Amino acid sequence: MNLFEKEALIQQAAEQFETKSPEELIAFAVEKFPNITLACSFGAEDVVLVDMLQKVSPKSDIFYLDTNVHFQETYETRDRLQQHYGREFIQVLPKLTLEEQAAAHGDELWKNDPSLCCNIRKVDPLTDILKNYDAWITGIRRDQAPTRANSKKVEYDVKFGLVKFNPLADWTSEDVWNYIRNNNIIYNALHDRNFPSIGCEHCTRPVAAGEDPRAGRWAGFEKTECGLHK
Repeated sequence: MNLFEKEALIQQAAEQFETKSPEELIAFAVEKFPNITLACSFGAEDVVLVDMLQKVSPKSDIFYLDTNVHFQETYETRDRLQQHYGREFIQVLPKLTLEEQAAAHGDELWKNDPSLCCNIRKVDPLTDILKNYDAWITGIRRDQAPTRANSKKVEYDVKFGLVKFNPLADWTSEDVWNYIRNNNIIYNALHDRNFPSIGCEHCTRPVAAGEDPRAGRWAGFEKTECGLHK
């Protein structure tokens, strides 16, 4: 498929699947791009997508970016999901260990330059893993943040150079949690402790009543995204 054909397919699919279910879009994505992967951060949206993908295409790859500084609850969610579905998720590690990062950039880089820390521990590893695929599936939703408000269900990811599917783009948080409850999906226990958005342990705090759902990410900084999504 050349670039022109791919762009035409993306535009047509974005329109066609805007009113269709996430499962229908995932089935289409897997059919058109067998070499596809799901990025899982073990948050609420991603555990929903894991369940959907397992039902549609259980052999499709699922990976996670292991920054080495996730909450213990996040690793426990990973382990429970792997056991439940009887499969292993692909672990993607940064090139630098925490010790090597500290030696090169100073201790607790996340406090001094969180964007650089995210680049080292998330963006660069993501760039490397996505080179192996033609398309990827993410759990972003339009109402999560202004930076995601214009996300299409199917789009070309210019940053990483492949097709991007966002099956839950038009879902609300209530839609996500209805699916979790109705299907008895395993989810991160931190969600029950006022963590609507879960990142690394050092850069995520609980959210108070009335705060933006992503207010707990990089509190004290202007930063609102780790750089995985443009």
